[in-house]
Amino acid sequence: MFGFTQGCLPLARWDELNYFFNQSGALVIFGLNALSGKSIQPNNIATGPWDSANAASLIRYTVTKGYKIYGWELGNELSGSGIGVGIAVDPYASDTIVLHNLIQDIYKGINTKPQIIAPGGFFDRTICEQILHLLSVGSDEHLIDRILNPSVLDSGADVFRNVHNVVRTSINSAVAWVGEAGGAYNSGRNKVTNAFVFSFWYLDQLGLASTYDTKTYCRQTLIGATLSRFLQCSSLARLMGRQVLSTNFTGTRSIRAYAHCAKQSQGITLLLINIDGNTTVQTRVEFQGTLMRLHKRRHHHRHRPKVNPLHQRKQAFGSVREEYHLTPSDGNIQSQTVLLNRKQLTVDPSSGLIPALEPVRVNSSEPITVAPYSIVFVRMPYVAIPACR
Repeated sequence: MFGFTQGCLPLARWDELNYFFNQSGALVIFGLNALSGKSIQPNNIATGPWDSANAASLIRYTVTKGYKIYGWELGNELSGSGIGVGIAVDPYASDTIVLHNLIQDIYKGINTKPQIIAPGGFFDRTICEQILHLLSVGSDEHLIDRILNPSVLDSGADVFRNVHNVVRTSINSAVAWVGEAGGAYNSGRNKVTNAFVFSFWYLDQLGLASTYDTKTYCRQTLIGATLSRFLQCSSLARLMGRQVLSTNFTGTRSIRAYAHCAKQSQGITLLLINIDGNTTVQTRVEFQGTLMRLHKRRHHHRHRPKVNPLHQRKQAFGSVREEYHLTPSDGNIQSQTVLLNRKQLTVDPSSGLIPALEPVRVNSSEPITVAPYSIVFVRMPYVAIPACR
């Protein structure tokens, strides 16, 4: 398929990889060949039972060596519409049961067993894991326009919502993962998918995934990732806890808003994404029961900065929030350089260490200001709501 010849993973190479995994602290998911033993029909559907012998040999060797594998995944892009070749629902389910029984047998007596992940493919109502390349092909010259289009970003919610509804009504313990997400398939587009502008899509995806209880989100790819992308992931992981809060932003569709209970601290954390390149938005947070509402109060264009004091609910005197403003260098969204609170972030060339992420502290009486083409994390430690206790 696709002109590939037979490949081989030598055990010596597997040993080297596992040494790397152990040293890096990575959680490893290994994809098994779900087409082994099957026949590919003229309609590009693979039929026949899965031949698990090769997989069983690798898994047994892995257990014997004491290597820690977080999950074994059966197949890649073979479900739903499939890529090149597909496997029908019932045979895929039967093959997954074979893998489940294999894992139970080989890991017998071991308390912590790996996850069994299947199917890894495109969503239809029979799938609980998904692959997302929602924007377009990487060669699309209008890719940036699609990233900055609220309707395109909103469409991503449909997939998460549909998967969530399937999992929620399932009689078993299945959970939803995004097993592969790159946004634009066929290796993306230079100065777009590897630039600041792609952060708008990526962080919005993470916000949507959390909203619909997606447990894991795997992002392509290890090679070619930028410091900007890493810092955004780091900020999300460090500031936003697991408890998702219902959030609504009114006044403009150009602000994407998400909120979680703060991680390992009191209060809440907001994520605000401004995909408008001309307008600064000022906003305040209001609470209505379990719903958090953010309202666009004032806005101004970039060349007319102006801040007006606004009425708000009375808060404790002296309350201070922490803000992390991420912007591209020189306002160029195709830049690969990111500024945190107007300071360029770079890796220390001598130590290789990532710079500390320091916030600016703002009095709670001030509105939250979101600059054009910017991403803002806001930690509000003084906010106490029942969901975050």
